[in-house]
Amino acid sequence: DEEEDYMSDLFIQQDVRPGLPMVRRGEEGLLRKEKQKEANEKNRQKSLKEEEKERRDLVLRSALGNENKGFALLQKMGYKSGQALGRSGEGIVEPIPLNIKTGRSGLGHEELKKRKAEEKLENYRQKLHMKKQANEQAADQFRVRFKNKQEERKMEGDLRKSQRACQQLDMQKDISVPKETWYWLEPEEEDKKDEEDNDDECTSSDLSVSEKLRILTAYLRKEHFYCIWCGTTYEDSEDLASNCPGDCAADHD
Repeated sequence: DEEEDYMSDLFIQQDVRPGLPMVRRGEEGLLRKEKQKEANEKNRQKSLKEEEKERRDLVLRSALGNENKGFALLQKMGYKSGQALGRSGEGIVEPIPLNIKTGRSGLGHEELKKRKAEEKLENYRQKLHMKKQANEQAADQFRVRFKNKQEERKMEGDLRKSQRACQQLDMQKDISVPKETWYWLEPEEEDKKDEEDNDDECTSSDLSVSEKLRILTAYLRKEHFYCIWCGTTYEDSEDLASNCPGDCAADHD
């Protein structure tokens, strides 16, 4: 029990690096925990379910013997081990496997869960289908609106072209005032202020672009023998009727 001399070789050869005792104590603690865990596994008593499962697996792995009454009756009837059942040997060879029910749920619970899962999947598919239909319908509506907007812009361009042609042709005949104010292109902003009280502007606003274009096209054909679609002024009504039918607008679309 004498204290060691701190100047001796034994004391000097010891590893005194900082933190090393803490590391060693940690490793020793882990080893003790592993050993304790192994000891607990060896000493642990098996539960009743585990023992039943081991006995059942052992019995199922072993073949039936003469001590089994059912097997003994089969042997008396001429059955031999490894032979198929039935008079002509068309039956099964191995026994029907056991389906052990380990859960606490009642009969039909698995079928109910399966049916609910299928219903949930079907509802999800229906939602996807409805969403797809809604997206397709929205896309169709957008295409229709876009097409209508394009047609409206084209119709407005045709109307401006007709107004410009009408103004030029009327002025060639020394017509200084259009038959309707909207027959010609709209005046500049300064001229508009002087014509704000004109009643014709109120009536023209009631007409749509297509109605204005139809009326102005008929006026140009009747008064000037001019077809806006062909861009040609004909000599008379007979020349217009024979060389430019009234449905030529469809051919130029």
